[in-house]
Amino acid sequence: MHAVERLKNFLDADRLAVAGALVVVVDRSTAELVAATGLDGRRVLEAIGALRSAELVTSADGRHRIDVEALRGIAAELVEPDLPMDPVIGFGMTDDERDVLARYFERRTLTAVPTSRAKRLVVLERLALEFDVGTRYPERDVNSILGGFHPDWSTLRRHLVDEGLLDREQNVYWRSGGRVAGVYRG
Repeated sequence: MHAVERLKNFLDADRLAVAGALVVVVDRSTAELVAATGLDGRRVLEAIGALRSAELVTSADGRHRIDVEALRGIAAELVEPDLPMDPVIGFGMTDDERDVLARYFERRTLTAVPTSRAKRLVVLERLALEFDVGTRYPERDVNSILGGFHPDWSTLRRHLVDEGLLDREQNVYWRSGGRVAGVYRG
């Protein structure tokens, strides 16, 4: 079951009350949940059943627990959505350039910085598209944007400057070359 579908279980007031009671006191019996939520036993058991089906609550020996690891997994799935590469990026690129991007990107994650200058330039041109022409970026914003693609943002930033795709003055950066909507500006 997808994270969003699992979270929809909390849209029911009874399930939310039971889950909330389990968050406050991690391990409770059904009777304790009845007392904590003010719901009757049948409604508590129905809520527990639905939460167990969604693998949000575990039960053993008549006691119920919120599954903290399941919630962490849902949070991680929602924080790191499965974002495809922007389809506009391939506009105006050759098949070879699209092949390079496909080889070095997994969705929006740069899996490796190419050692070949020609391939690295294709990747850098793709990354340069993240920066709007005419906008000045403080270094921390450049690092944040590049860090969304690869953990070694400082190397990427240096390559972008070295290849003339970004210019820098006093820790402020701006686009100075590369493609704009599929058109190369050199």
